[in-house]
Amino acid sequence: MINKIKIDKKILCEIAQTSKSGYYKWQKHASEPEKDYQDYILIKEIFNKGNGKYGWRTIQMKLKIKMNHKKIQRIKKKYGLITKIRRLNPYKTIMKKSTEHRTCENILNREFKQNIPYKKFCTDITYLPFNHRLAYFSAIKDIASGEIVGWNTSQHLQMDIVLKTIENLKRNIGSLKDILIHSDQGVHYTNPEFINTLKELNMIQSMSRKGNCIDNAPIESFFGHMKDDVDYKDCKTFEELNLQVEKYVRYYNHERPQWGLKKMTPVKYRNHLLAKK
Repeated sequence: MINKIKIDKKILCEIAQTSKSGYYKWQKHASEPEKDYQDYILIKEIFNKGNGKYGWRTIQMKLKIKMNHKKIQRIKKKYGLITKIRRLNPYKTIMKKSTEHRTCENILNREFKQNIPYKKFCTDITYLPFNHRLAYFSAIKDIASGEIVGWNTSQHLQMDIVLKTIENLKRNIGSLKDILIHSDQGVHYTNPEFINTLKELNMIQSMSRKGNCIDNAPIESFFGHMKDDVDYKDCKTFEELNLQVEKYVRYYNHERPQWGLKKMTPVKYRNHLLAKK
């Protein structure tokens, strides 16, 4: 009787074109109750309430029990719960192209040796922690003289942190026509509002390659010196921190001589370069 069962199994495996191990695996799972079925019922109830438009994120949020997103995805696939994806409106897609974030060519290309002030600037944003809070500092540096020509300190990272920096720049030096301004590919600098502001001022926009902080080394160097010199972490209020930053920018521009600027301050070196023209 035992031999007959063995033969029958062998014949079954040959008919099914599977191995004995495959047969035993099938037999094991066939004898088990449907282990995903209860979870499927919970997922399906939410899926149906959403008219088939809910993806795994929405389902996970609406579930009354904790369930791994990979499990939800697997069960949806297993039981054919295919989320309906809204078709793109071609007219909206065309309109979006005029308002979406854009990157620019790296025109500066690490040409940090400049001899003419007010021709090529670099800009970035850094954070300043103080009193268990964060402030943000946006600055623009003249690559030729090393002078900080525009800056703005803010308690948030909304677009006006960079737009006010540009306003301060214009207030400080006047016309910005044909001046190149270089930045990284941060969301502020790829934002249409920033791009259009530069276009209106007839500025030339340049961007670092993605993931290449060295492409914007001059402004990164300034941030490093500032963070070493300013005791901003001891500030109790944002107003106190803002005052410290303004005080340091004045000191950096007018009083801090630099070896690479022939031992002059940035402002003195700027005037030196302008006198040579």
